Amino acid sequence: MVTIAAAPPLIHAQDRLSSDFYSASCPNVESIVTTTMNRLSSENNVVPIGMLRLFAHDCFVEGCDASILLTGASTERAATDNLDFPQNPFDAMDELKKTVEESCPGVVSCADILAMATRDAVTFSGGPSWTVLKGRLDGTISRESRVAGHLPGADFDVEELESNFGALGLSLEDMVVLSGAHTIGFSHCHQFTSRLYGSSGSDPSLSPSFVSTLQKQCPQFGGNPTTVQAFDISTPFAFDNLYYKHLLTDEGLLVSDSTLTTRNDTLRLVNLFANSQEAFFSAFARSMVRLGSVGVKTRSGGEIRRVCSRVN
Repeated sequence: MVTIAAAPPLIHAQDRLSSDFYSASCPNVESIVTTTMNRLSSENNVVPIGMLRLFAHDCFVEGCDASILLTGASTERAATDNLDFPQNPFDAMDELKKTVEESCPGVVSCADILAMATRDAVTFSGGPSWTVLKGRLDGTISRESRVAGHLPGADFDVEELESNFGALGLSLEDMVVLSGAHTIGFSHCHQFTSRLYGSSGSDPSLSPSFVSTLQKQCPQFGGNPTTVQAFDISTPFAFDNLYYKHLLTDEGLLVSDSTLTTRNDTLRLVNLFANSQEAFFSAFARSMVRLGSVGVKTRSGGEIRRVCSRVN
């Protein structure tokens, strides 16, 4: 079992956020973010994928405070778990912040923009929409040393995932639902090649045909370290419920994906979402609101950054 490293407690603060937080100070912020995000997503299909991952990596460390956007030699972005991030979502956040600042200078936090942009990324990709609660302040602390042990690991089993999500006050259902974010996106080969080339052969929990496909994409020797493989081999850019269908046919890319079918309580949820995209979408929207309220700064310990990549 992986031990979660000590850190300030991350608590939910939905009661301190509101849907109409900017109704007087920046009434058009939702339309500004959505219009800009849709344009950026149309120009580059990596942007929605990167934005969703960026939000998750932010919220799991220090809470949802945009601390992952701060640059520097020892910030969260410099941590090993974040080194393979594409630049696209960071550039998109710079563009989003600039556009919002032009209409409402010094009013809207980067953390709130990231939350809204993530919702729009999912909706643009064909997924559900939800009401984003707002009122977050931007964190001023971003430390590389606080990342290790807090993000869900590619090789986590179901108990380790449950502990990891539980440290944020998220439920077992939240864990299975939010894992469904892997319905879009890609993973680098090094995250799963140990499943393909073990000392006793490939991981027996994987479909042999899936193993063959992955071995062609990610050879044991001489492969390109930048090569990636889609989590959902059918529709990697479409937010749908095929991720769960693939889990049921032993085509979960990471250990942390496949493990969701190894216990009755999580398998029940996998079956539910595989059989009903509507149930998945509804649950995902609820869980994203819960994730977005983890560890937020609303009254102290934060600021409204003028530029997302540095503190004021």
